Amino acid sequence: MMKDYRDRMTADEARRFGHDVLNIVGQIPRGRVTTYGDIAALAGWPSHARMVGRTLRLTPGADRLPCHRVVTVAGRTAPGWSRQRTLLEEEGVRFLENGHVDMKRHRWEPFLSEK
Repeated sequence: MMKDYRDRMTADEARRFGHDVLNIVGQIPRGRVTTYGDIAALAGWPSHARMVGRTLRLTPGADRLPCHRVVTVAGRTAPGWSRQRTLLEEEGVRFLENGHVDMKRHRWEPFLSEK
């Protein structure tokens, strides 16, 4: 199956992607979560979910954004960041027995409401 998007970014596209990622993360509502892949798709680069994580980890000042609201598509929190679950629970996010976020209840999908 052929992809209908490019895999490689120019330096300017990478800067724009980083800006877009931070902007999107800043919009995630309290008590909701979204995925690395959703953010990448919203930023126009659907194959770059891992780059979303790198952007959040490496960008100075990103820690002032609600990065705790970003999880995997399965609802897993970031490895090595035990406080993420606490922050989400403080916002009313519920977790399933397997320790994953209840994505059916808490997933923020802004692109669905725009269609």
